[in-house]
Amino acid sequence: MATIINELRETFRRGNIYIRLIYINVAVFVLTTLCGVIVQLFNRSLSGLYEWFELPASPARFIVQPWSILTYMFMHGGLLHILFNMLWLYWFGALFLQFLTSKHLRGVYLLGGICGGILYMAAYNVFPYFRPMVDYSFMLGASASVLAIVTATAYREPNYPIRLLLFGTIRLKYLALIVIGTDLLFITSSNAGGHIAHLGGALAGLWFAAGLSKGTDATAWINKLIDAVSSLFSFKPRKPKMKVHYSANRKSDYEYNARKKAQSEEIDRILDKLKKSGYESLTADEKKSLFDASKR
Repeated sequence: MATIINELRETFRRGNIYIRLIYINVAVFVLTTLCGVIVQLFNRSLSGLYEWFELPASPARFIVQPWSILTYMFMHGGLLHILFNMLWLYWFGALFLQFLTSKHLRGVYLLGGICGGILYMAAYNVFPYFRPMVDYSFMLGASASVLAIVTATAYREPNYPIRLLLFGTIRLKYLALIVIGTDLLFITSSNAGGHIAHLGGALAGLWFAAGLSKGTDATAWINKLIDAVSSLFSFKPRKPKMKVHYSANRKSDYEYNARKKAQSEEIDRILDKLKKSGYESLTADEKKSLFDASKR
């Protein structure tokens, strides 16, 4: 078990940003589902607790749980829900990184979720059709975030070919338009909140990609905030201060120069002896002095 955990941890550490996002989503899903199953064995439910991490349509409820604008995009309501979202995140996350950076993808994921959540709450409180549902409506899922990545990539590379299993190859811009059009058609369905959030995510993706083409990064503030928070929890080991030890018996400049002069005179004497009498005439100490001088 420990080996599996270590392997997963290493894969997460080395993985691209979309792999990390998938890991986070799956981990949250497994944890919440497992806790729900355990509690249900005792005829209890955690749905009331989980609502604090889902995005409410009611502004009054949102005021007391503002963190839900972030947490809802990592929550999922079932296996198929998370499966399709993570497949799209895997496919289009990899495609996104062919043209843009990991920080851009991280920022677009969060920007799409935030914009999708804002549009969801706005629509439910503006249009009379949704008003009766406001007090008991909650939203969860990464769909808005994923669709932001899809539309941003489609804006960046509209003619990129996408192979579909039953429909052959189509251009990315048409796939994005089909998804957006479907959301518009089903905006009053039983999953109205999800379709509205998809549209908010799509708008966020277009906002980011269009701005980036003009030199403006709509995700810059998100990434700066994440980096600032991350720096608070990253502890870098402090380098030890360099200590300089001074000898208590430091020689003065005069003593040093005198010693160097004596050494030089001794070498000159040895060289004169070598010149006159040959190498064999030198003593062992003279040979050593001459050898040491040759290395300096």
